[in-house]
Amino acid sequence: MAARHTTFTLTLRPTAEQEMMLNRHCGAARFAYNCGLRMVKDGLSSQKAGTVAEGEKTPWTGFDLINAFNRWKHTEAAGCVDGKPGLPWQGEVCAQVFEESLVDLGRALASFAKSKRGERRGPRIRFPVLKKKGRCRDSFRMRNKRRGHKNPIRLGDDGPRSLTLPKLGSLRVAQCTRRIRRMQSKGRCLILFATVFASRGRWHVRLNCETPPRIAPEAPAVTEPVGIDRGLCSFAVVASASGQHQQTLCSPRPLAGNLRRLRRVSRRHSRKKDGSRNRRKSAISIGKLHGRIRDVRHDFLHRVSTDLVKTHDHLVLEDLNTSGMMRNRSLARHIADSGWATFAKNITYKAMWWGRTVTSADRFYPSSKRCSACGHVAASLSLSQRQHVCELCGARQDRDVNAARNLAQWPTIVAGKHPETQNACGGRSAGGIDSARSRETAPCEAGRGSPQRPRRAVLAEIVNTL
Repeated sequence: MAARHTTFTLTLRPTAEQEMMLNRHCGAARFAYNCGLRMVKDGLSSQKAGTVAEGEKTPWTGFDLINAFNRWKHTEAAGCVDGKPGLPWQGEVCAQVFEESLVDLGRALASFAKSKRGERRGPRIRFPVLKKKGRCRDSFRMRNKRRGHKNPIRLGDDGPRSLTLPKLGSLRVAQCTRRIRRMQSKGRCLILFATVFASRGRWHVRLNCETPPRIAPEAPAVTEPVGIDRGLCSFAVVASASGQHQQTLCSPRPLAGNLRRLRRVSRRHSRKKDGSRNRRKSAISIGKLHGRIRDVRHDFLHRVSTDLVKTHDHLVLEDLNTSGMMRNRSLARHIADSGWATFAKNITYKAMWWGRTVTSADRFYPSSKRCSACGHVAASLSLSQRQHVCELCGARQDRDVNAARNLAQWPTIVAGKHPETQNACGGRSAGGIDSARSRETAPCEAGRGSPQRPRRAVLAEIVNTL
């Protein structure tokens, strides 16, 4: 198994002088990014006008941008006069800040090119824009490039709550670093990068580390497949195909609990004068509240996903079109507050760490309409109907529990051990699954997206499968 990568985020407690140095590094990162972007724009303009010199090309990758920036530093445009190097202040900033900022620009340009060619999934990526102080997040990145006997990024030099960075020296952190240092002493943690950023009026550092693959300390308590059905009333319901090991997870819903307070501070912020100090203070208070909401949500998602991966060997999740469901204004806030997509992502990568199996059920699999006892698929099931009553066998059970049991039966259905059933789009497929052909034709057979059916009716049908 390949090595895994993880991050540790620490809160910095810099002095006034160190905070000035941090702001200087962030400004240098913005300067290098904007300078590289201007070189790219000038090169593209020259190509369009046909005035490109022979052998000259527009820098596009991170390596080319670094070389072009280093050549530009020795020109008159950078302040180089009478042999004196340009940018006299560059010695006060770590050189890796310039290089990593240009690497980020190269990645942004590569993403833009792939999106324009249609090689990148998701929304269209626009051309990079200039960074402006106060508009973009203040951040910079450093590599842990070893020089001599010591690494430039070290922990615990001046106590268990200290971090050493190049050009910045020893910085005090709020958290104890004993756990990370213990992993380093055993060869189980290698720091690759350190990203320093400002958020909510505080400075933080994120350490990107490479660690060996995790070995599960003990066998999971549940070895049979279990289905995880994400819902709106309860965050998720976990059940096996036989109905055992049932568990209902309730989300803290931090946005709903702090929505009234968030509206109040937002109204106060809108009354402040643009560019004033009070408006900056109110913006920081809003950011702190949003950060608190995010921290509570992520803490819950990490705890739940870790517990499920540790105790179960085979997890079955439904392939939900979360981005499409977020277009429904009545459901978007509840879905975002629960963090469905983040929960699925956490389950996926943590299962790889622990050697578990994660199966994704087909998006058109009727987990809510299908009876987990006899396999009969109901014609319709409204979102307000919380009890699933089978018309064929008369079984009565909770809607979410029935969906979780059906998801747990998905691996058996894929193996072809179930008879032919009807899918959620009205088509029929062997074992209740859609083949490659039926997956493409099923939406058309059901009239999904056709002029005869309005978009709202189509979206309601998708929501009913929850």
